[in-house]
Amino acid sequence: MAVVIMVINGVRHQHRELERVRKRLALLDRAATRIGTTLRVDDTCAEPADFLSSELADMAAVMMYPAPHGSEHLPEHHPPPERHGPVLLRMAGVAAVPHLQDYLVEIRATVGEQLQYRHGSSVQRCLDSGRPVVENQLSAEELSRSIPDMEHFPAHRAVGVHSDLVVPPTARGHLMGVVVLVRVGDSPPFEHQDVVMAQDLVGRAAIGLDNARRHAREHGIAVELQRALLPEGLCPRPGIEVATRYLPAGDSALVGGDWYDVIPMSRRRTLLAMGDVMGHGVEAAVAMSRYRAMLRVVAADGLPPHAMLERLDELITRSGTDRPATCLLVLADPENGECLYTSAGHLPPAILAADGRVGLFPVPVGCSTSRHASGLGSRK
Repeated sequence: MAVVIMVINGVRHQHRELERVRKRLALLDRAATRIGTTLRVDDTCAEPADFLSSELADMAAVMMYPAPHGSEHLPEHHPPPERHGPVLLRMAGVAAVPHLQDYLVEIRATVGEQLQYRHGSSVQRCLDSGRPVVENQLSAEELSRSIPDMEHFPAHRAVGVHSDLVVPPTARGHLMGVVVLVRVGDSPPFEHQDVVMAQDLVGRAAIGLDNARRHAREHGIAVELQRALLPEGLCPRPGIEVATRYLPAGDSALVGGDWYDVIPMSRRRTLLAMGDVMGHGVEAAVAMSRYRAMLRVVAADGLPPHAMLERLDELITRSGTDRPATCLLVLADPENGECLYTSAGHLPPAILAADGRVGLFPVPVGCSTSRHASGLGSRK
């Protein structure tokens, strides 16, 4: 009688490792299409919370340092908190599996909520070390230490919170907050592979969060720059009402060359100007500011509108500026009840009649002048 014994433990171990790698790559592939898809701050914080709660945990929350007072954007990076002090964080994104939606409401886990974590909590230890912190099979004492508000302790126990994993999102060497993953009920505790996967996913999310923060900050600066270049406190002559609103065409166009102006003229007349310098960005905005200043110089001579454009074109040419632009001028004369229009390739103005009808007033392309003299008081 012969007995053959084959040892296959090594082969099975290799198969298990290959399966883990396959699952990890598949998860990262799905994450690439769902995390970091936008530069909008709110969406950038919501995406990792949604993905992690559906793929790696029962509930996930993105906690960031609170923004400075009066700011709507993510703050600059903060250093780790004091070792023995509490930690104040802002809920930037939160999501959970469907049967935990009432639980989120009960513990008031809402975006914008500011939460304070005490010394010794998993969140504080994660921020202090800059490394993931895992707490499995939480005792009542451990759970009470890690939650921000003891008022909600019964709600946590009621749904069976038993494990948490806290991962620090780090980008460009800066710590931005924490991502908290929670498992409840029958879900298994977090294993080493879960920690590795969470680090990969949070690392991907951190890059998106940092890009969104930088974009929001730069966009805010650009908008302020644009407002500074445009006129404020428009004070035209009697008989003219002016209302303005400047809206960027999209998130990608931070600043541009669109401009407008209202210039008081002699004999109670008012020059209304609107123009568009080709391109976007700071260069277009600077050119816009230069053209607007030149127009004010030209307007001081009291020339007819078409002559103003001709003189403006000469000044721009002599200045060596090679950025093309369009311009529309309207010389409004309420006392005589007429407007003189002249255009250098700009879109025609819209005329709003007293009965609510709106129509485009045709102004020939080029430095020619058109006259509109019917019921000026009812026109805008």
